[in-house]
Amino acid sequence: MTLSLSFSVPSPTDQVWSVGQLSTTVKHLIDGSFMPVWVRGEVVQCKVWSSGHWYFTLRDKRSQVKCCLWKLNAARAGKPPIDGTEVFVLGKPGLYEEKGEFQFIVQRIIPTAAVGRQQQELERVKAALQKDGLFEPGRKRRVPAYACTVALVTSPDGAAIHDVVTVTRKRWPCARILVIGARVQGDGAVQELVRALGLVNRIPGLDVCIVGRGGGGREDLAAFNSEAVCRALAAVRVPTISAVGHETDISLTDLVADIRAATPSAAAELAVADRRDVLRLVDDLSLRLATGLSGRTRLASERLARTGDRLQAGIEAVLESRRNLMDRLGAQLDALSPLKVLGRGYAVPVAPDGRVLKRQADFVTDQRFRLRVSDGDVPARVE
Repeated sequence: MTLSLSFSVPSPTDQVWSVGQLSTTVKHLIDGSFMPVWVRGEVVQCKVWSSGHWYFTLRDKRSQVKCCLWKLNAARAGKPPIDGTEVFVLGKPGLYEEKGEFQFIVQRIIPTAAVGRQQQELERVKAALQKDGLFEPGRKRRVPAYACTVALVTSPDGAAIHDVVTVTRKRWPCARILVIGARVQGDGAVQELVRALGLVNRIPGLDVCIVGRGGGGREDLAAFNSEAVCRALAAVRVPTISAVGHETDISLTDLVADIRAATPSAAAELAVADRRDVLRLVDDLSLRLATGLSGRTRLASERLARTGDRLQAGIEAVLESRRNLMDRLGAQLDALSPLKVLGRGYAVPVAPDGRVLKRQADFVTDQRFRLRVSDGDVPARVE
């Protein structure tokens, strides 16, 4: 026997519900079918709104459900539970009509005095890493001031790649970004992140490594709290930056990495320099260099001018000293000069051969000679 199904457009006589009618009907069915029940689970993502209502998620190994604790009951509950706290909650299932979301309306919340399974694992991993010194500030490395090659370990389909590339191109266009794809949540995420971080150590010429993803719930960030991922990150040979989740999210990789960034965009700002800052630095250094050279040149010019003045004064002093010496020697020579004697009325007889006739025997009769006086020679003859 063959069964055939046929569908047709609703006729005017058919009843057609609106979305609001469907949500209201389902809400009434849920509200009227359940009595208050106790539920045990682990609290995550508990938020207290300005209205006073608490909103959180209750989960176990198999499933999770969104919960709401109204203001009046929240005031009786006291302090909101921290993430990872295991609690008993009393309430009834319900439906949030506007969004069509199933939720559990909590009336009472009581801690079980036990820590949730995932929180226990998180604390164990944190203690093991701390014991091995992976959180120590002394092992943190500094990111190079002018990194040119950056490895980015993240999901190929995530928004982190776009954020990092956009910021890097704006700040330091010459930088290279090498994307090493890996799952960042779900099954297999831990293994792929460990593999990707291992590949980072095989890339030559690498300056810095960024590992991260965009925001998400605490369970979405679980891979970055894995002990294997944290140890693989600690083994990366270049400085590392962890950018996991939003600014308020802190994972264990944030504590292990050399630098923690609030977002992937902030990680890119920490990884590469800003060309505008570099240009301002170059301009400042150029100005300081020009000012320094100008100052040194001016100082050298002033020193040279002072040296020239001292040199000129020294030369003039030496010349004056030599001039005074020459004047003294000239006066002495002038005093000893025969011309001075002649000027006093004396005369010197000189023979034709230039001999000075000093004695009487030098004068021969009829010998001609010259008689040198102060203003010239007078011809003379011996008689």
